This record gives sequence, C-alpha cells and structure tokens, in this order.
Amino acid sequence: MSNGPASLSMPAARALLLAAQGIEPGPATRATRASVLKSIRRMGQLQIDTISVANRTLYLVLHSRIGDFQTKWLEQLLASGKIFEAWSHEACFLPSEDYPFAAARFDEEKPWKKRYRAFVDEHRATADELIERIRATGPVRSADFEREEPRSGGWWNQRKHEKLVLEGLFADGTVMVVRRDNFQRVYGLREMVLPDWENHHAASLNSADDFMVSRTIEALGITTARWIADYYRMPVARANMALTRLLDSGDVVESAIEGLGKAYVHRTNLALATKAAKGKLKPQRTVLLSPFDPIVWHRQRASELFGFDYRIECYTPAEKRVYGYFTLPILHRGVLVGRLDPKAHRSAGYFEVKSLHLEPGFEPSDCFVSELAGTLTGFASWHGTPEVRIAGTNPSCLRDELVRSLG
Repeated sequence: MSNGPASLSMPAARALLLAAQGIEPGPATRATRASVLKSIRRMGQLQIDTISVANRTLYLVLHSRIGDFQTKWLEQLLASGKIFEAWSHEACFLPSEDYPFAAARFDEEKPWKKRYRAFVDEHRATADELIERIRATGPVRSADFEREEPRSGGWWNQRKHEKLVLEGLFADGTVMVVRRDNFQRVYGLREMVLPDWENHHAASLNSADDFMVSRTIEALGITTARWIADYYRMPVARANMALTRLLDSGDVVESAIEGLGKAYVHRTNLALATKAAKGKLKPQRTVLLSPFDPIVWHRQRASELFGFDYRIECYTPAEKRVYGYFTLPILHRGVLVGRLDPKAHRSAGYFEVKSLHLEPGFEPSDCFVSELAGTLTGFASWHGTPEVRIAGTNPSCLRDELVRSLG
C-alpha cells in the first residue's frame, strides 16, 4: 500500500476535510432522496437537534452538501429502514448497515446511560407493560403519555414516568424510532424495525471501536489523534487503542499537518490527500453551515484547523450574546470567515439576516460579497422566503454592499 503525503499545509488539510465531507466541490446534479442517504453515509452520521430558526439544523447540514432538497426525504429514509436513529455523537441518524456497531455500544458505562438504566429498573413493571402495549397495539410517541396532572388509579397514573422509560428503552436498544411524525419520535420495538435481529449480531466492542475510528478518519479526510474520539463521542483511551490497530493493519497511514503535528489519513483518501498536498484541491464554494455540522461541531478542531472560535449562543442569556441566538458559520473558499444570525419569516415571505459578523482580519472582496449574496438568495429561496433583508453587519459598510449585490 502506498503511503500518504508526509505533510499537508493548513489550507490543504482544510481542503481535504471539505472534500471528504462532500461540501466541495458541491452538487453536480439536482438532489434526490438517494443523495440524502449518500451524504449521511459519507459523514457517517447526521446529528439531530430540534432547534429551528431558519430551518432544523440537520436540514442545513444536508443543504450545504447537496443543495435544495425535500426535507420529507429524510423521514422517508427513516421509515423505510435505510437509516436508523441512535445516540452517537449526540442523537443522530446513521446508515442502517452500521447498526451492529451501534448495538455494541448499548451497554457502555456512561453516566447518563446508568441513570436511564436505573430509572427503567426502578419502573420495571411500567416498562414491561409499555413493551406489551407496543407489541399489542403498535408504536407510540412520548407525547401520548404527557399530561399536566396524572390520572389516578392503575397503570395510567404513571404517564409522566413512561416518557422517561421510553427514552431508557431507546438508549439500550429495546425500542427504536420507527418513524417521525411532525418530527416527533414514534417508538416501536426493535423487532418491528429489524425482524431478523438477534443480540449476537452486535459487533464486539473492539470491532465497533475500530469501525468508528476508521469511519472518523475517513470522514474527516485528515485528523490529529486528539480530534478522533469526539466524532463518535468515544472514550479517548479506546479511540487511541483502535487507532493503533488500524495503523498496524494499514487501513490508516501516518501523515502530518503543518503547525499541528502528527496526523492520520484513511487509505481510501490517499489519492485525495496527495491531490490536496499538491495544491490541486481548491475550495470554491461559499456556504452557510449548521451549528451542528461536523465541520464545526468539535470546537477544538474548528479552532485549531480554521482559527475559528465558535459557540452557539441560543443557550446563552440574551443580554450576554455577542453574535446572536443561532449564528451560522460562513464558509468561503475553505476559510471560516464569519457568522450570520438568520430568521426565516415564512408567512411574510422574507428571509432576515439579523446580524452578520466577519472574523477579525478578513477583508471582504467584491468576489466574496457577490458569492455570499448568491448563497443568501439560494438559501432564502429554498426556505420559501425569496426576499432577503439585511438588518445589520459588522463591518457596517458590508450591509450596503450586500444590498447592492442582492439587487
């Protein structure tokens, strides 16, 4: 097996990451349901979050890679069994063929899983009755059991407990998400989704670790050791042991990133890495990223590789926010150059840029302004809000330039 390049510059490493993730060179054809699945397979997982300002964050991740698509395709892939939902990086959609590796992690001794197990054990009778109800009458939602005041008498007075029981049964694989209705989880027994599943089909923990580290390195294009464990939220020690095994097998080869030190490339990306090292991968796109995009979800990697210090501020008190409630990182030709706080006013038909902040030291060229205006136009149109309104920018002169470019 040929070795990868001895070292990549920072720009080359960023270019390799964007190519491996499918952001560059961008979609060559119109998006289809198949391209949604292909994108999830390429990333390894798609993080789910319920925050929706411009749109749900997972839809933004896909849009940055495949362009305009129908969000219902994602739900159709779930209902048809092409993808499944599990705790991974966080709550994520994963390709169905990866289920044996996800199943290997159900018994992990993580504190939050221990709390769920303890709760299910404490309410074992409720859990058993809930399982039998699903088996007898079909899938349920957590909302089916929510009441302001529990009813008295019998099983039904434990409805508030049942929501937590469902989550506990989901965490250990007893139930799965069979579909989403209005984005709400609908839970069924695993046998309803995977009728042929047996517990011995689960991968061993070592095999699962090797798979996750291999998939991480492949999905990131090139990575330092310190970035690996975060991708699937693995214990660092296990990730390091898996990395050693993959180096021994030749599935992963050693390289380096200038200024960051030793790094690793998956064998499937060797040709792409060589191309990047020769300066033949030139990022050309200007896109808006989700706060939960793999490009930026590991804050340390975003800082070290892009020099971009990012924190989503929706969890920050309003008076302490610097950039806005739900800022989207702006990626311009391989560099994270700013962040934009959006709001889609669908009933009024316009897309608002509440604020836009460029990174210190970045000087916006006419090319950047034109490309960002085009990106905003397409982004707003996909949201069904064709008019773009710019409320404020930093620097302030950028607002007038954008407005002129938007026409």
